[in-house]
Amino acid sequence: MGADTRVGRNSSNAGADPFELFNIGRLKLGWIAGVVFCLALIFVGIVSFIQQEKYGDIVTGMRTPGYGGVGWGLYVVFIIYFIGVSFAGITISALTRIFGMEELKPLTRPAEILTIVSLLLGAMSVLADQGRVLYALFNLPRYARVMSPMFGTFTMVISCYLFASLVYFYLSSRADAWFMTQRSRGVLKIFYKIWAFGFSGKPDDYLRHHISSFWLAIFILPILVTASSTLGFIFGIQAGRPGWFSALQAPGFVVMAVISGTGFLIIIAWFLRKFYKLENVITEKSFRTLGTMLMIFTITYIYFMVVEELTANYAAPRKDREVAHAIVFGPYAIPFWLSVVCLFSSFVMLFYQFVSGKTFIWINLLSGLLVNVSAILRRFLIVVPSQTHGLYLPYPTGEYHITLVEIGIIAGLCGLGILLYLFFVKIFPILPLDTVGVREKVGEGKITRTEVRSTLLLRRIFFSLTLLVGFALMIIGFLASARVGTKPYLDPPIPFAPVVFILGVMLSFVSAVVYEVFPGKYRANER
Repeated sequence: MGADTRVGRNSSNAGADPFELFNIGRLKLGWIAGVVFCLALIFVGIVSFIQQEKYGDIVTGMRTPGYGGVGWGLYVVFIIYFIGVSFAGITISALTRIFGMEELKPLTRPAEILTIVSLLLGAMSVLADQGRVLYALFNLPRYARVMSPMFGTFTMVISCYLFASLVYFYLSSRADAWFMTQRSRGVLKIFYKIWAFGFSGKPDDYLRHHISSFWLAIFILPILVTASSTLGFIFGIQAGRPGWFSALQAPGFVVMAVISGTGFLIIIAWFLRKFYKLENVITEKSFRTLGTMLMIFTITYIYFMVVEELTANYAAPRKDREVAHAIVFGPYAIPFWLSVVCLFSSFVMLFYQFVSGKTFIWINLLSGLLVNVSAILRRFLIVVPSQTHGLYLPYPTGEYHITLVEIGIIAGLCGLGILLYLFFVKIFPILPLDTVGVREKVGEGKITRTEVRSTLLLRRIFFSLTLLVGFALMIIGFLASARVGTKPYLDPPIPFAPVVFILGVMLSFVSAVVYEVFPGKYRANER
């Protein structure tokens, strides 16, 4: 066989042009076809959204709850789905940095982009669900209460989680941005210089980068778990809604978030491996590790699902049994059993791969597709049946029929997400450059300079002040949003209290940027 000339960590790419390796700035026919397809989906979404804005929610399948309809439908299903997909992206990236999982390091940047894009789509799904978008944009930040599902979804989950992910992505990619300034010119060079501001490629820059990124990875993990758990609590603490009230909602949301996100990352890894010829970088070991993670969390969720359905169908209160029967044996039986088949099939295939000691990339890819189908169906089964069945008041049994308008808007959002991904791969390396051998590994080299004590002290002071002010704003905004010291039905004592809370969270994460970007003065070490 001939020598392997493809991009890889084992190949000698030192000094290679990253623009050549990743086709940055080069528009090929396949990429153009993908963009055209995405634009077509976005056009369908815009037309559908105009119809909804013009005629109201009557063009959707949603109707008044309790009068034969549902108030939450496909949009809420995909809010949960998009946020769930985002969970695994930044989680895998953070865990890879903390535990040094070498086989997954090439996938950290695709995972981070997946998180950011998914959260943007989740935020837009929230707006689509509101009906009157401008009214929601003005009043949600102004009046949202801590007890409101919208506070948990829009304030805690999307705004804070999204900003934390952006900060993490910005810091983790600065070394590559600096390297790209040495190989680019024109507008892209300006873009890379802004991104890499304060980074000069010295070993002490890498050391500071390691410190800030490591601790940010540790602190971002509780945010991720809290964000996904918050979505579960929105349903799980609804005591008056049979089928929703359950202690398993929050952990179930977290586990399914890991499943859907890991499955989606496997799909992305397969595409990158195929179209960029990255067999030596995104290795079989990468797929095996992701597949093993997916197998473990899939069987965990299957256990949760079996326990929940057995309990609800066997000995739950009458109204809860009514919802459970509708899901397992009634009008929702087809999506339920289809989700079970998808999950169980994925587990069986991945378990076979695990015990065989071999790696079958097609098994990982198929499992990634199946678990995402199951994730969407499971979200639907959580959101809809409890609104149509098991009502405590003497209301008629409801029904929900998804309309083309809803499908069109969701299709448009999916097209937008793919388009954002396609645009990114044309302006920045989609894999960390040190994982393909183009750039020296981060942290290599001897520290030859020491930061002057005065600038080091200023760096720590500004970092501490930024962090403390952020914490203070978080506490003040949260207490004001919770109406502490006043009546819960009154306006918050501080105008736009949820915004104050969001700003506090943002400022807390900006402290990591302050620590890494703050300019310093250095002196050479004595020999």
